[in-house]
Amino acid sequence: MSRIQARFDALKADGRRALIPYVTAGDPNPGLTVPLMHGLVEAGADIVEVGVPFSDPIGDGPVIQLACERALVHGTSLRDVLGMVREFRQKDSETPVVLMGYMNPVEVMGYVRFAQEAAEAGVDGVLTVDMPPEEMGELSERLAAAGLDPIFLVAPTTTEQRMQVICDHARGFIYYVSLKGVTGSDTLDVEAVAGRVDRLHHMTGLPVGVGFGISTPEKAAQMSQAADAVVVGSALVRQIQEHTDDDGLILEKVTGLLASMRSAMDADASATA
Repeated sequence: MSRIQARFDALKADGRRALIPYVTAGDPNPGLTVPLMHGLVEAGADIVEVGVPFSDPIGDGPVIQLACERALVHGTSLRDVLGMVREFRQKDSETPVVLMGYMNPVEVMGYVRFAQEAAEAGVDGVLTVDMPPEEMGELSERLAAAGLDPIFLVAPTTTEQRMQVICDHARGFIYYVSLKGVTGSDTLDVEAVAGRVDRLHHMTGLPVGVGFGISTPEKAAQMSQAADAVVVGSALVRQIQEHTDDDGLILEKVTGLLASMRSAMDADASATA
């Protein structure tokens, strides 16, 4: 059983939802990424999503685009990111880690080498934004052989036929994009999202996580009523952007915001139990 499945099973048994924070590796400096990952876990993260910096992150809004730029100033590469995960694993062997990024760095490293090195580093899942399931082919085979879960996005505009294709190819969990647009957008229709998540639940036994547009504890709690997981990215990265020169303050602000989301989600779960 994968760490991702084991974590979702444990949460389900406790009647809780997963909280999945995202940070860009190397932002604002490479030395802060691993302490930040540990801080997120201490603040209530169930799975940590680590962004691989890329020069053209087409699925991301300005906040994460700037995070990639800050990371790339330091030359943060895919190999560096795997090294960070390896270092994280020295103290944490239980928390699932998902890499989120784009295909170019994976293509450069090569599918075989990437899958092997990611698994050896302690990565559990891989989400490549610009790689549709129909084109995964060899990469999907390499990930499976290494025990890595391929995770895919489902958008509000995704047809039901394509949703089924995605569900058939995915493992770990399905990532549902809560709105039309890029990361960091701030318009959230909880009722509409709940309907789409319910439809996905009829297509797959995999958990469904929801991201994009979740920026406050209140929104996290609302979304946790409909989804198996709440994914938070730009709201956390924005705290890094506002305090780039103070590592201590970044840790305080990012973990504080995540902890408030965890508390709101747990309080909501207790109230509706």
